[in-house]
Amino acid sequence: MTARQRWTLVTAVIGSGSVFLDGTIVNVALPRIGRELPATLVAVLEGQAYVVSGYLAVLAALLILAGALSDHYGRKRVYAIGLGGFAITSALCGLSPSLEWLILFRLVQGAAGALLVPGALSLITQTFQGAERARAFGIWAASTSALTVLGPIAGGLIVDTIGWRFAFLVNVPLLALALWVAVRYVAESRNDEASGRFDWLGAGVAALAVGGLAFGLIRGQAQAWADGAAWAAIAIGAVALIVFPILMARRPNPLVPLGLFRQRAFATINLATFFIYGALYVTITYQTLVFQNTLGYTALAAGAIGVPTGILLSVLSTRVGTLAGRLGARRFLVAGPLLMATAMLWYARLPADSEAWKAAFERPASLIPPLDTWVDVVPAVLLFGVGISLVVAPLTSTLMDSLPSRFSGLGSAINNSISRVGQPLLGAIIFVAVSGTFYASLGSLSPGLDTAKATVRHQFQPLNPPAAGTGHDQLVAATQASMDAFHLAALVAGALLVIGALVSWIGLRGQDTTETRRASP
Repeated sequence: MTARQRWTLVTAVIGSGSVFLDGTIVNVALPRIGRELPATLVAVLEGQAYVVSGYLAVLAALLILAGALSDHYGRKRVYAIGLGGFAITSALCGLSPSLEWLILFRLVQGAAGALLVPGALSLITQTFQGAERARAFGIWAASTSALTVLGPIAGGLIVDTIGWRFAFLVNVPLLALALWVAVRYVAESRNDEASGRFDWLGAGVAALAVGGLAFGLIRGQAQAWADGAAWAAIAIGAVALIVFPILMARRPNPLVPLGLFRQRAFATINLATFFIYGALYVTITYQTLVFQNTLGYTALAAGAIGVPTGILLSVLSTRVGTLAGRLGARRFLVAGPLLMATAMLWYARLPADSEAWKAAFERPASLIPPLDTWVDVVPAVLLFGVGISLVVAPLTSTLMDSLPSRFSGLGSAINNSISRVGQPLLGAIIFVAVSGTFYASLGSLSPGLDTAKATVRHQFQPLNPPAAGTGHDQLVAATQASMDAFHLAALVAGALLVIGALVSWIGLRGQDTTETRRASP
Protein backbone atom coordinates (compact mmCIF):
# COMPACT_ATOMS: atom_id res chain seq x y z
CA MET A 1 0.00 0.00 0.00
CA THR A 2 1.48 3.32 -1.08
CA ALA A 3 1.56 6.47 1.07
CA ARG A 4 -1.18 8.05 -1.05
CA GLN A 5 -3.37 4.98 -0.60
CA ARG A 6 -2.82 4.88 3.15
CA TRP A 7 -3.66 8.55 3.63
CA THR A 8 -6.69 8.33 1.34
CA LEU A 9 -7.98 5.50 3.49
CA VAL A 10 -7.33 7.55 6.64
CA THR A 11 -9.33 10.56 5.44
CA ALA A 12 -12.13 8.30 4.15
CA VAL A 13 -12.42 6.58 7.53
CA ILE A 14 -12.37 9.84 9.51
CA GLY A 15 -14.88 11.58 7.25
CA SER A 16 -17.51 8.86 7.01
CA GLY A 17 -16.76 7.64 10.54
CA SER A 18 -17.49 11.13 11.89
CA VAL A 19 -20.98 10.96 10.39
CA PHE A 20 -21.63 7.58 12.06
CA LEU A 21 -19.98 8.63 15.33
CA ASP A 22 -21.97 11.87 15.44
CA GLY A 23 -25.25 9.98 15.34
CA THR A 24 -24.42 7.73 18.29
CA ILE A 25 -22.88 10.45 20.46
CA VAL A 26 -25.73 12.92 19.85
CA ASN A 27 -28.34 10.32 20.81
CA VAL A 28 -26.60 9.89 24.15
CA ALA A 29 -26.45 13.67 24.63
CA LEU A 30 -30.13 14.37 23.86
CA PRO A 31 -31.49 14.20 27.43
CA ARG A 32 -28.85 16.68 28.66
CA ILE A 33 -29.50 18.96 25.66
CA GLY A 34 -33.21 19.04 26.49
CA ARG A 35 -32.51 20.03 30.08
CA GLU A 36 -29.86 22.68 29.44
CA LEU A 37 -30.81 24.45 26.19
CA PRO A 38 -33.58 27.06 26.29
CA ALA A 39 -36.41 26.67 23.78
CA THR A 40 -39.03 29.27 22.90
CA LEU A 41 -40.43 28.32 19.48
CA VAL A 42 -40.64 24.53 19.86
CA ALA A 43 -41.47 22.17 22.71
CA VAL A 44 -38.43 20.52 24.23
CA LEU A 45 -39.36 16.93 23.32
CA GLU A 46 -40.36 17.92 19.80
CA GLY A 47 -37.13 19.88 19.41
CA GLN A 48 -35.07 16.92 20.56
CA ALA A 49 -36.79 14.76 17.95
CA TYR A 50 -35.97 17.27 15.20
CA VAL A 51 -32.31 17.34 16.29
CA VAL A 52 -32.18 13.70 15.19
CA SER A 53 -34.90 13.26 12.55
CA GLY A 54 -34.21 16.58 10.80
CA TYR A 55 -30.52 15.75 10.50
CA LEU A 56 -31.22 12.24 9.16
CA ALA A 57 -33.83 13.48 6.69
CA VAL A 58 -31.55 16.14 5.17
CA LEU A 59 -28.68 13.66 5.05
CA ALA A 60 -30.82 11.12 3.20
CA ALA A 61 -32.39 13.70 0.89
CA LEU A 62 -29.09 15.02 -0.43
CA LEU A 63 -27.13 11.76 -0.80
CA ILE A 64 -27.86 11.24 -4.51
CA LEU A 65 -27.19 14.90 -5.28
CA ALA A 66 -23.89 14.72 -3.36
CA GLY A 67 -22.78 11.57 -5.17
CA ALA A 68 -23.58 13.02 -8.57
CA LEU A 69 -21.82 16.30 -7.71
CA SER A 70 -18.64 14.46 -6.73
CA ASP A 71 -18.57 12.56 -10.02
CA HIS A 72 -19.32 15.71 -12.02
CA TYR A 73 -17.19 18.37 -10.33
CA GLY A 74 -14.43 16.32 -8.68
CA ARG A 75 -14.51 13.80 -5.86
CA LYS A 76 -11.67 15.32 -3.87
CA ARG A 77 -13.15 18.81 -4.16
CA VAL A 78 -16.64 17.82 -3.02
CA TYR A 79 -15.29 15.61 -0.24
CA ALA A 80 -13.07 18.43 1.06
CA ILE A 81 -16.08 20.79 1.07
CA GLY A 82 -17.97 18.17 3.07
CA LEU A 83 -15.14 17.84 5.61
CA GLY A 84 -14.94 21.61 6.07
CA GLY A 85 -18.71 22.00 6.24
CA PHE A 86 -19.12 19.20 8.78
CA ALA A 87 -16.35 20.67 10.95
CA ILE A 88 -17.86 24.18 10.88
CA THR A 89 -21.40 23.00 11.57
CA SER A 90 -20.17 20.72 14.37
CA ALA A 91 -18.60 23.77 16.00
CA LEU A 92 -21.81 25.77 15.51
CA CYS A 93 -23.89 22.96 17.03
CA GLY A 94 -21.59 22.87 20.03
CA LEU A 95 -21.94 26.64 20.50
CA SER A 96 -25.72 26.82 19.93
CA PRO A 97 -27.43 29.34 22.23
CA SER A 98 -30.88 27.70 21.98
CA LEU A 99 -32.63 24.55 20.85
CA GLU A 100 -33.96 26.30 17.75
CA TRP A 101 -30.46 27.28 16.64
CA LEU A 102 -29.25 23.74 17.28
CA ILE A 103 -31.98 22.35 15.02
CA LEU A 104 -30.98 24.78 12.25
CA PHE A 105 -27.29 23.91 12.53
CA ARG A 106 -28.13 20.19 12.56
CA LEU A 107 -30.02 20.55 9.29
CA VAL A 108 -26.98 22.17 7.67
CA GLN A 109 -24.75 19.54 9.25
CA GLY A 110 -26.87 16.86 7.57
CA ALA A 111 -26.21 18.51 4.20
CA ALA A 112 -22.46 18.46 4.86
CA GLY A 113 -22.63 14.84 6.00
CA ALA A 114 -24.28 13.89 2.71
CA LEU A 115 -21.09 14.94 0.92
CA LEU A 116 -18.99 12.61 3.08
CA VAL A 117 -20.84 9.29 3.06
CA PRO A 118 -20.72 8.49 -0.70
CA GLY A 119 -17.54 10.55 -1.10
CA ALA A 120 -15.50 8.30 1.18
CA LEU A 121 -16.35 5.15 -0.77
CA SER A 122 -15.76 6.79 -4.15
CA LEU A 123 -12.29 7.95 -3.01
CA ILE A 124 -11.41 4.37 -2.03
CA THR A 125 -12.78 3.09 -5.34
CA GLN A 126 -10.65 5.50 -7.35
CA THR A 127 -7.48 4.83 -5.32
CA PHE A 128 -7.47 1.02 -5.03
CA GLN A 129 -7.88 -1.71 -7.62
CA GLY A 130 -8.76 -5.41 -7.60
CA ALA A 131 -8.11 -7.42 -4.44
CA GLU A 132 -6.50 -4.38 -2.79
CA ARG A 133 -9.80 -2.54 -3.10
CA ALA A 134 -11.70 -5.33 -1.35
CA ARG A 135 -9.12 -5.29 1.46
CA ALA A 136 -9.37 -1.48 1.70
CA PHE A 137 -13.13 -1.70 2.06
CA GLY A 138 -12.57 -4.27 4.81
CA ILE A 139 -10.28 -1.86 6.66
CA TRP A 140 -12.82 0.93 6.16
CA ALA A 141 -15.63 -1.26 7.53
CA ALA A 142 -13.53 -2.37 10.51
CA SER A 143 -12.47 1.18 11.38
CA THR A 144 -15.92 2.76 11.07
CA SER A 145 -17.41 -0.13 13.07
CA ALA A 146 -14.90 0.50 15.86
CA LEU A 147 -15.93 4.17 15.90
CA THR A 148 -19.58 3.19 16.04
CA VAL A 149 -18.96 0.86 18.99
CA LEU A 150 -16.98 3.52 20.82
CA GLY A 151 -19.62 6.17 20.12
CA PRO A 152 -22.08 5.48 22.97
CA ILE A 153 -19.25 4.87 25.45
CA ALA A 154 -17.30 7.97 24.43
CA GLY A 155 -20.50 9.99 24.24
CA GLY A 156 -21.53 9.01 27.74
CA LEU A 157 -18.12 9.92 29.14
CA ILE A 158 -18.04 13.25 27.29
CA VAL A 159 -21.56 14.24 28.28
CA ASP A 160 -21.15 13.24 31.93
CA THR A 161 -17.71 14.76 32.48
CA ILE A 162 -17.22 17.69 30.09
CA GLY A 163 -20.68 18.52 28.81
CA TRP A 164 -22.96 17.85 25.85
CA ARG A 165 -21.42 20.63 23.74
CA PHE A 166 -18.22 18.65 23.40
CA ALA A 167 -20.21 15.81 21.83
CA PHE A 168 -20.20 18.09 18.77
CA LEU A 169 -16.90 19.88 19.28
CA VAL A 170 -14.96 16.60 19.40
CA ASN A 171 -15.52 16.33 15.63
CA VAL A 172 -13.61 19.52 14.82
CA PRO A 173 -9.97 18.43 15.32
CA LEU A 174 -10.59 15.05 13.66
CA LEU A 175 -12.17 16.67 10.62
CA ALA A 176 -9.43 19.30 10.43
CA LEU A 177 -6.87 16.49 10.26
CA ALA A 178 -8.91 14.68 7.59
CA LEU A 179 -9.21 17.88 5.55
CA TRP A 180 -5.43 18.47 5.67
CA VAL A 181 -4.82 14.86 4.59
CA ALA A 182 -7.34 15.14 1.74
CA VAL A 183 -5.82 18.35 0.38
CA ARG A 184 -2.27 17.04 0.77
CA TYR A 185 -2.49 13.43 -0.38
CA VAL A 186 -5.74 12.60 -2.20
CA ALA A 187 -5.67 12.65 -6.01
CA GLU A 188 -8.50 14.43 -7.81
CA SER A 189 -10.80 12.39 -10.05
CA ARG A 190 -14.07 12.98 -11.84
CA ASN A 191 -16.29 11.55 -14.54
CA ASP A 192 -14.33 12.53 -17.66
CA GLU A 193 -17.29 11.58 -19.87
CA ALA A 194 -19.67 14.01 -18.17
CA SER A 195 -20.97 16.56 -20.63
CA GLY A 196 -23.73 19.11 -20.67
CA ARG A 197 -25.33 20.90 -17.76
CA PHE A 198 -25.75 19.31 -14.37
CA ASP A 199 -29.26 17.94 -13.82
CA TRP A 200 -30.43 20.20 -11.01
CA LEU A 201 -34.10 19.44 -11.71
CA GLY A 202 -33.47 15.73 -11.26
CA ALA A 203 -31.51 16.47 -8.09
CA GLY A 204 -34.45 18.40 -6.67
CA VAL A 205 -36.94 15.64 -7.43
CA ALA A 206 -34.59 13.02 -5.96
CA ALA A 207 -34.23 15.10 -2.79
CA LEU A 208 -38.01 15.37 -2.45
CA ALA A 209 -38.44 11.62 -3.00
CA VAL A 210 -35.78 10.37 -0.61
CA GLY A 211 -36.06 13.17 1.93
CA GLY A 212 -39.84 13.16 2.01
CA LEU A 213 -40.07 9.41 2.51
CA ALA A 214 -37.25 9.28 5.05
CA PHE A 215 -38.56 12.16 7.16
CA GLY A 216 -42.18 11.05 6.95
CA LEU A 217 -41.44 7.47 7.93
CA ILE A 218 -39.09 8.40 10.77
CA ARG A 219 -41.40 11.12 12.07
CA GLY A 220 -44.56 9.05 11.61
CA GLN A 221 -43.26 6.10 13.58
CA ALA A 222 -41.97 8.37 16.35
CA GLN A 223 -45.41 10.03 16.62
CA ALA A 224 -47.40 6.76 16.41
CA TRP A 225 -48.71 7.83 12.97
CA ALA A 226 -50.75 10.67 14.46
CA ASP A 227 -48.73 13.47 12.89
CA GLY A 228 -50.15 15.21 9.80
CA ALA A 229 -46.76 16.55 8.72
CA ALA A 230 -45.41 13.01 8.53
CA TRP A 231 -48.21 11.89 6.20
CA ALA A 232 -47.76 14.99 4.04
CA ALA A 233 -44.03 14.30 3.72
CA ILE A 234 -44.71 10.67 2.76
CA ALA A 235 -47.21 11.77 0.11
CA ILE A 236 -44.75 14.27 -1.37
CA GLY A 237 -41.99 11.67 -1.33
CA ALA A 238 -44.18 9.02 -2.98
CA VAL A 239 -45.26 11.35 -5.79
CA ALA A 240 -41.66 12.44 -6.38
CA LEU A 241 -40.55 8.81 -6.43
CA ILE A 242 -43.05 8.02 -9.19
CA VAL A 243 -42.06 11.09 -11.18
CA PHE A 244 -38.30 10.54 -10.83
CA PRO A 245 -37.75 7.58 -13.24
CA ILE A 246 -40.08 9.17 -15.80
CA LEU A 247 -38.05 12.37 -15.61
CA MET A 248 -34.75 10.48 -15.85
CA ALA A 249 -35.90 8.72 -19.01
CA ARG A 250 -36.62 12.08 -20.67
CA ARG A 251 -33.63 14.18 -19.54
CA PRO A 252 -30.73 14.60 -22.01
CA ASN A 253 -28.17 14.40 -19.17
CA PRO A 254 -30.03 12.61 -16.36
CA LEU A 255 -28.83 12.76 -12.78
CA VAL A 256 -29.24 8.96 -12.57
CA PRO A 257 -28.90 7.10 -15.88
CA LEU A 258 -31.52 4.35 -15.72
CA GLY A 259 -29.11 2.08 -17.55
CA LEU A 260 -27.19 1.68 -14.29
CA PHE A 261 -29.93 -0.63 -13.05
CA ARG A 262 -29.47 -2.88 -16.07
CA GLN A 263 -26.14 -3.87 -14.53
CA ARG A 264 -27.16 -7.11 -12.85
CA ALA A 265 -24.69 -6.94 -9.96
CA PHE A 266 -25.60 -3.32 -9.17
CA ALA A 267 -29.34 -4.05 -9.16
CA THR A 268 -28.77 -7.19 -7.07
CA ILE A 269 -26.68 -5.47 -4.41
CA ASN A 270 -29.17 -2.64 -4.04
CA LEU A 271 -32.08 -5.06 -3.69
CA ALA A 272 -30.13 -7.14 -1.16
CA THR A 273 -29.27 -3.93 0.72
CA PHE A 274 -32.95 -3.05 0.98
CA PHE A 275 -33.76 -6.33 2.75
CA ILE A 276 -30.58 -6.79 4.79
CA TYR A 277 -30.38 -3.25 6.15
CA GLY A 278 -34.13 -3.16 6.70
CA ALA A 279 -33.74 -6.24 8.88
CA LEU A 280 -30.77 -4.63 10.62
CA TYR A 281 -32.86 -1.57 11.50
CA VAL A 282 -35.65 -3.75 12.87
CA THR A 283 -33.19 -5.81 14.88
CA ILE A 284 -31.46 -2.86 16.52
CA THR A 285 -34.67 -0.92 17.21
CA TYR A 286 -36.72 -3.73 18.72
CA GLN A 287 -33.81 -5.36 20.50
CA THR A 288 -33.08 -2.12 22.35
CA LEU A 289 -36.73 -1.63 23.30
CA VAL A 290 -37.37 -5.15 24.53
CA PHE A 291 -34.23 -5.47 26.63
CA GLN A 292 -34.63 -2.12 28.39
CA ASN A 293 -38.39 -1.60 28.54
CA THR A 294 -39.67 -5.17 28.77
CA LEU A 295 -36.92 -7.18 30.46
CA GLY A 296 -35.76 -4.27 32.63
CA TYR A 297 -32.11 -4.02 31.64
CA THR A 298 -30.12 -0.94 32.49
CA ALA A 299 -28.99 1.21 29.56
CA LEU A 300 -25.44 -0.04 30.11
CA ALA A 301 -26.41 -3.70 30.01
CA ALA A 302 -28.65 -3.24 26.96
CA GLY A 303 -25.99 -1.23 25.14
CA ALA A 304 -23.36 -3.82 25.93
CA ILE A 305 -25.27 -6.39 23.88
CA GLY A 306 -24.10 -4.59 20.74
CA VAL A 307 -20.46 -4.44 21.77
CA PRO A 308 -19.54 -8.03 20.70
CA THR A 309 -21.01 -7.34 17.26
CA GLY A 310 -18.90 -4.21 16.92
CA ILE A 311 -15.78 -6.03 18.06
CA LEU A 312 -16.37 -8.88 15.60
CA LEU A 313 -16.92 -6.37 12.81
CA SER A 314 -13.69 -4.58 13.69
CA VAL A 315 -11.68 -7.79 13.92
CA LEU A 316 -13.10 -9.74 10.97
CA SER A 317 -13.98 -7.13 8.33
CA THR A 318 -10.44 -6.64 6.99
CA ARG A 319 -9.87 -10.38 6.68
CA VAL A 320 -13.29 -10.93 5.10
CA GLY A 321 -12.66 -8.11 2.62
CA THR A 322 -9.37 -9.70 1.60
CA LEU A 323 -10.95 -13.14 1.18
CA ALA A 324 -13.88 -11.71 -0.79
CA GLY A 325 -11.39 -10.08 -3.17
CA ARG A 326 -9.79 -13.47 -3.80
CA LEU A 327 -12.75 -15.84 -3.66
CA GLY A 328 -15.64 -13.62 -4.76
CA ALA A 329 -18.29 -11.94 -2.65
CA ARG A 330 -21.28 -14.15 -3.43
CA ARG A 331 -20.63 -16.86 -0.85
CA PHE A 332 -20.14 -14.25 1.89
CA LEU A 333 -23.31 -12.35 0.94
CA VAL A 334 -25.27 -15.60 1.20
CA ALA A 335 -23.68 -17.04 4.35
CA GLY A 336 -23.68 -13.76 6.29
CA PRO A 337 -27.42 -13.00 6.14
CA LEU A 338 -28.24 -16.67 6.85
CA LEU A 339 -26.17 -16.54 10.05
CA MET A 340 -27.90 -13.30 11.01
CA ALA A 341 -31.29 -14.95 10.32
CA THR A 342 -30.31 -17.83 12.61
CA ALA A 343 -29.60 -15.27 15.33
CA MET A 344 -33.08 -13.85 14.83
CA LEU A 345 -34.59 -17.33 15.23
CA TRP A 346 -32.66 -17.62 18.48
CA TYR A 347 -34.09 -14.31 19.71
CA ALA A 348 -37.58 -15.54 18.79
CA ARG A 349 -37.35 -18.06 21.64
CA LEU A 350 -36.32 -15.49 24.30
CA PRO A 351 -38.62 -16.02 27.33
CA ALA A 352 -40.43 -13.19 29.08
CA ASP A 353 -38.86 -14.06 32.45
CA SER A 354 -35.31 -14.33 31.14
CA GLU A 355 -32.56 -12.93 33.34
CA ALA A 356 -30.10 -13.48 30.51
CA TRP A 357 -27.22 -11.07 30.30
CA LYS A 358 -28.73 -8.63 32.80
CA ALA A 359 -27.67 -10.72 35.77
CA ALA A 360 -24.07 -10.73 34.58
CA PHE A 361 -24.06 -6.92 34.89
CA GLU A 362 -26.14 -6.61 38.06
CA ARG A 363 -24.09 -9.23 39.91
CA PRO A 364 -20.51 -8.41 38.89
CA ALA A 365 -19.14 -10.31 41.92
CA SER A 366 -20.01 -13.52 40.12
CA LEU A 367 -17.05 -14.47 37.97
CA ILE A 368 -19.11 -16.84 35.82
CA PRO A 369 -22.32 -15.45 34.29
CA PRO A 370 -25.45 -17.51 34.92
CA LEU A 371 -26.24 -20.33 32.52
CA ASP A 372 -29.23 -18.62 30.89
CA THR A 373 -26.92 -15.78 29.81
CA TRP A 374 -25.17 -18.21 27.53
CA VAL A 375 -28.33 -19.99 26.43
CA ASP A 376 -30.68 -17.06 25.81
CA VAL A 377 -28.50 -14.25 24.47
CA VAL A 378 -24.85 -15.02 23.79
CA PRO A 379 -25.36 -17.46 20.86
CA ALA A 380 -27.59 -14.93 19.09
CA VAL A 381 -25.14 -12.09 19.72
CA LEU A 382 -22.20 -14.08 18.34
CA LEU A 383 -24.09 -15.45 15.33
CA PHE A 384 -25.31 -11.97 14.44
CA GLY A 385 -21.83 -10.46 14.86
CA VAL A 386 -20.14 -13.05 12.65
CA GLY A 387 -22.94 -12.81 10.09
CA ILE A 388 -22.80 -9.04 9.65
CA SER A 389 -18.99 -9.23 9.54
CA LEU A 390 -19.37 -11.41 6.45
CA VAL A 391 -21.67 -8.86 4.81
CA VAL A 392 -20.38 -5.30 5.14
CA ALA A 393 -17.07 -5.35 3.25
CA PRO A 394 -18.15 -7.75 0.43
CA LEU A 395 -21.38 -5.83 -0.12
CA THR A 396 -19.54 -2.53 -0.38
CA SER A 397 -16.79 -3.83 -2.66
CA THR A 398 -19.26 -5.62 -4.95
CA LEU A 399 -21.40 -2.49 -5.19
CA MET A 400 -18.46 -0.31 -6.19
CA ASP A 401 -17.07 -2.93 -8.60
CA SER A 402 -20.43 -3.33 -10.31
CA LEU A 403 -20.31 0.09 -11.99
CA PRO A 404 -18.03 1.97 -14.34
CA SER A 405 -15.64 3.91 -12.11
CA ARG A 406 -16.95 7.25 -13.44
CA PHE A 407 -20.18 6.61 -11.50
CA SER A 408 -18.54 5.61 -8.18
CA GLY A 409 -19.92 8.57 -6.23
CA LEU A 410 -23.43 8.23 -7.65
CA GLY A 411 -23.49 4.46 -7.15
CA SER A 412 -22.53 4.73 -3.50
CA ALA A 413 -25.12 7.47 -2.96
CA ILE A 414 -27.93 5.42 -4.53
CA ASN A 415 -27.10 2.46 -2.29
CA ASN A 416 -27.02 4.66 0.82
CA SER A 417 -30.34 6.24 -0.14
CA ILE A 418 -31.96 2.84 -0.59
CA SER A 419 -30.80 1.72 2.86
CA ARG A 420 -31.95 4.96 4.51
CA VAL A 421 -35.42 4.75 2.99
CA GLY A 422 -35.72 0.97 3.22
CA GLN A 423 -34.99 0.85 6.93
CA PRO A 424 -37.83 3.10 8.16
CA LEU A 425 -40.16 1.81 5.42
CA LEU A 426 -39.84 -1.83 6.48
CA GLY A 427 -39.78 -0.71 10.09
CA ALA A 428 -43.11 1.08 9.66
CA ILE A 429 -44.72 -1.96 8.04
CA ILE A 430 -43.44 -4.26 10.77
CA PHE A 431 -44.58 -1.81 13.46
CA VAL A 432 -48.18 -2.28 12.31
CA ALA A 433 -47.84 -6.07 12.58
CA VAL A 434 -46.08 -5.83 15.94
CA SER A 435 -48.78 -3.54 17.34
CA GLY A 436 -51.53 -5.88 16.17
CA THR A 437 -49.81 -8.87 17.75
CA PHE A 438 -49.23 -7.00 21.02
CA TYR A 439 -52.85 -5.91 21.52
CA ALA A 440 -54.24 -9.28 20.41
CA SER A 441 -51.98 -11.07 22.88
CA LEU A 442 -52.73 -8.57 25.65
CA GLY A 443 -56.47 -8.99 25.09
CA SER A 444 -56.26 -12.78 25.29
CA LEU A 445 -54.11 -12.67 28.44
CA SER A 446 -56.39 -10.06 30.11
CA PRO A 447 -59.96 -10.93 28.99
CA GLY A 448 -61.55 -8.00 30.83
CA LEU A 449 -59.33 -5.42 29.13
CA ASP A 450 -60.78 -3.65 26.09
CA THR A 451 -57.64 -3.09 23.98
CA ALA A 452 -59.62 -1.11 21.38
CA LYS A 453 -60.06 1.81 23.77
CA ALA A 454 -57.75 4.80 23.36
CA THR A 455 -57.15 5.02 27.11
CA VAL A 456 -56.02 1.39 27.23
CA ARG A 457 -53.74 1.88 24.25
CA HIS A 458 -52.27 4.92 25.94
CA GLN A 459 -51.62 2.87 29.09
CA PHE A 460 -50.20 -0.16 27.25
CA GLN A 461 -47.88 0.26 24.29
CA PRO A 462 -45.83 -2.41 22.48
CA LEU A 463 -42.36 -3.01 23.96
CA ASN A 464 -42.80 -0.16 26.46
CA PRO A 465 -43.44 -0.35 30.19
CA PRO A 466 -47.10 0.14 31.19
CA ALA A 467 -48.17 3.37 32.87
CA ALA A 468 -47.56 3.74 36.59
CA GLY A 469 -50.18 2.13 38.79
CA THR A 470 -50.80 -0.88 36.54
CA GLY A 471 -51.77 -3.98 38.53
CA HIS A 472 -49.46 -6.97 38.83
CA ASP A 473 -51.53 -9.33 36.68
CA GLN A 474 -51.85 -6.80 33.86
CA LEU A 475 -48.15 -5.99 34.16
CA VAL A 476 -47.30 -9.67 33.66
CA ALA A 477 -49.70 -9.84 30.73
CA ALA A 478 -48.19 -6.74 29.13
CA THR A 479 -44.70 -8.18 29.50
CA GLN A 480 -45.70 -11.41 27.80
CA ALA A 481 -47.56 -9.51 25.06
CA SER A 482 -44.47 -7.41 24.37
CA MET A 483 -42.36 -10.55 24.13
CA ASP A 484 -44.88 -12.04 21.69
CA ALA A 485 -44.59 -8.87 19.60
CA PHE A 486 -40.78 -9.02 19.75
CA HIS A 487 -40.80 -12.66 18.67
CA LEU A 488 -42.82 -11.68 15.60
CA ALA A 489 -40.39 -8.84 14.81
CA ALA A 490 -37.46 -11.24 15.13
CA LEU A 491 -39.09 -13.77 12.81
CA VAL A 492 -39.87 -11.09 10.22
CA ALA A 493 -36.32 -9.76 10.42
CA GLY A 494 -35.04 -13.30 9.92
CA ALA A 495 -37.28 -13.71 6.87
CA LEU A 496 -35.96 -10.44 5.40
CA LEU A 497 -32.39 -11.66 5.88
CA VAL A 498 -33.17 -14.97 4.15
CA ILE A 499 -34.66 -13.01 1.24
CA GLY A 500 -31.49 -10.90 1.12
CA ALA A 501 -29.37 -14.05 0.98
CA LEU A 502 -31.52 -15.49 -1.82
CA VAL A 503 -31.26 -12.25 -3.80
CA SER A 504 -27.45 -12.42 -3.64
CA TRP A 505 -27.36 -16.15 -4.38
CA ILE A 506 -29.49 -15.77 -7.51
CA GLY A 507 -28.44 -12.34 -8.70
CA LEU A 508 -24.67 -12.75 -8.33
CA ARG A 509 -24.48 -16.18 -9.89
CA GLY A 510 -21.77 -16.18 -12.55
CA GLN A 511 -21.11 -12.46 -12.17
CA ASP A 512 -17.59 -11.18 -12.95
CA THR A 513 -17.61 -7.90 -11.05
CA THR A 514 -14.45 -6.63 -12.73
CA GLU A 515 -15.95 -7.02 -16.18
CA THR A 516 -19.25 -5.61 -14.95
CA ARG A 517 -17.56 -2.50 -13.66
CA ARG A 518 -15.83 -1.90 -16.97
CA ALA A 519 -19.05 -2.23 -18.90
CA SER A 520 -20.92 0.89 -19.79
CA PRO A 521 -24.57 1.26 -18.81
